Amino acid sequence: MNITLKNDKLTVVISTLGAEIQSMTTPSGTELMWQADPAIWGRHAPLLFPIIGRLKDQQYTLEGKVIKISQHGFARDTEFTVDQQSDTSVAFSITDSPETKKVYPFSFRLSITYRLKDNVLEKVHTVTNRSDCVMPYEIGGHDGYRTTLNPGESMADYAIEFPGQTEIHPFQMDEHCFLTPEKLSYPLVGGKLPMPPKVLGLDTVVLEKLPVNRVTLSNCKNPIRLTVEFADFDYLGIWTMPMDFDTHYVCIEPWTTLPECTFVSSELSGKAGIRLLQPGQTESLSYTVTVEE
Repeated sequence: MNITLKNDKLTVVISTLGAEIQSMTTPSGTELMWQADPAIWGRHAPLLFPIIGRLKDQQYTLEGKVIKISQHGFARDTEFTVDQQSDTSVAFSITDSPETKKVYPFSFRLSITYRLKDNVLEKVHTVTNRSDCVMPYEIGGHDGYRTTLNPGESMADYAIEFPGQTEIHPFQMDEHCFLTPEKLSYPLVGGKLPMPPKVLGLDTVVLEKLPVNRVTLSNCKNPIRLTVEFADFDYLGIWTMPMDFDTHYVCIEPWTTLPECTFVSSELSGKAGIRLLQPGQTESLSYTVTVEE
């Protein structure tokens, strides 16, 4: 089932499956979200929980016990309940089940709330630990934005702007795309990273603790600018499916935690940036998307 939020600046369509944005359009009818072409990448903006990225051998350890879990966790493929809805906001939630406990043995509640105000869409992630022990978790976005909004454009017309920065320092990766402790130093021209991310020779550009947790997707052929602000998230991923042609989208991904690294153990509670919730504790983390046309 799809839920539509609308005001005079934006129309946003969100599915109950994965609480995933399906569409975001401007008053002029311009579609901003990637439309999930299965020949390239068949998703729009999946929710990553309780892990981020792929794990070595698709497994982690929890107090010495080995547990299998699929890439990015299960939330993106779970049907959410609609708890509250208005013309400009909606709140979804899921709780643990016997199936989730097979791959993530905790009792939890996860709520995803979208709020539309003027030209800003806010996404709030609220996690509650309903277990009687400390609960480690990871959460993040994987939102794909179109990089050819009009005929005649190419990805080369687009760039991601990093305010106040002259260079970025993404993690290097091994042959399995797991992060290594070494970092690259990549100069920005006018504070901009050109598209696609493979210009750096990386599958994914992974950055940590930026001076300003805000980036803008812009282009040189039309005035639309899309800014993602993520003060609650220490890490950022920038990704598109590696192809020998323009994929026509880029994902801007705020994360709480680094994906699999070669320099930490497989123990879930020891992952870089892992969130630890005490029994009964709740915390909320949000990011916003601002559209200028």
